[in-house]
Amino acid sequence: MPQAPVSNTTAWFRVIALALGAFIFNTTEFVPVGLLSDIAMSFRMETAETGLMITIYAWVVTLASLPIMLLTRNIERKKLLTGTFLLFIASHLLSSQAGNFTVLMISRFGIALAHAVFWSITVSLSIRVAPEGRKAQALGLLSTGTVLAMVAGVPMGRMLGQLLGWRMTFLGIAILAGLTLLVLVRTLPRLPSQNTGSISSLPVLARRASLTRIYMLTLLIITGHFTAYSYIEPFVQDVAARENTFATIILLLFGGAGILGSLVFSRFGNRSPSLLITLACAVLASCLALLLPATFSDVLLCSLSVIWGLSIMVIGLGMQAKVLEAAPDATDVAMSLFSGIYNVGIGAGALLGSKISLIAGMSHVGQTGALLAFSAFAWCVMVFRRDADALQLRAWLLSRVARQP
Repeated sequence: MPQAPVSNTTAWFRVIALALGAFIFNTTEFVPVGLLSDIAMSFRMETAETGLMITIYAWVVTLASLPIMLLTRNIERKKLLTGTFLLFIASHLLSSQAGNFTVLMISRFGIALAHAVFWSITVSLSIRVAPEGRKAQALGLLSTGTVLAMVAGVPMGRMLGQLLGWRMTFLGIAILAGLTLLVLVRTLPRLPSQNTGSISSLPVLARRASLTRIYMLTLLIITGHFTAYSYIEPFVQDVAARENTFATIILLLFGGAGILGSLVFSRFGNRSPSLLITLACAVLASCLALLLPATFSDVLLCSLSVIWGLSIMVIGLGMQAKVLEAAPDATDVAMSLFSGIYNVGIGAGALLGSKISLIAGMSHVGQTGALLAFSAFAWCVMVFRRDADALQLRAWLLSRVARQP
């Protein structure tokens, strides 16, 4: 049954509420980056050991994304979103009361399950509830919620943890999620499941070479990025020998640069997305390679953080746009796979960074991540050039056919 027409104001309010949800879910995934030292101290653990909570979270999302999406593909979307938020809130309340690392990991397991569902359905939902002809702007707003998680969510979560203890950060996220849920329940209409795809979509998507190439590129670049980013807080404090406040400044600059990255992508993304992603991979790889040398200067370290944050945002938005373009007939399945692969990269990067820190020292996380990022850049050059060659060949063949009598 078609939905009754609504005003643009109501439609935008729904999109904003979903964007706020994106802000909350991305904040909680990455906020441990700014709290690792405090969590490690409270449980008398090594900082590199507590970094495994990022790995396990990411891999739960990876393993759960596609199965949960397939199991819930026929559930009405408003009901599914409500259940997802309830699990998210309950798990955060448990995090805020965690007396040991095991309980904290159990709570993060529940949050990761909610994360898997949320990002499998939210991109397509934001398009469905957007005003007519404003789908691109709705996606941009959803991306803004993601950007703000890095700009404000992670630094504010760290500052709250510094002032009141890291458990209060998770309690604050639970409260904000509860308020957002009330807004969503009041504003969203009934949203029957549609165009989700099914298990039969997997072989079809697997045969789309452009899609599998994007997935491979995502895995490479995100692993490289999170090898260093997962440990940026202890890196700044222990390797760069700066105070706690400087680590917060670095996180703020990194997140704020995401806004610039979003603007760059909105300006050039439609014109030449492949070139933009390729250049961003090269810039990110260079930033990681220069991370250790930059520790000798506050200005260099801050500048590097801005350029790094800008480039990873461009890459993330570019990958998401290419996935949606390659799979318009099975958006939920394709985005579940993308979310899963993205989180494989997060988990692998955090694990690799942990191992490098324990074996060779935390000073080497940037250089290790740079090797993977440069590999991603080389993959970009090969893949996108191949795509360009294929387009030229197709154009040539069509021109030859058109000349036939």
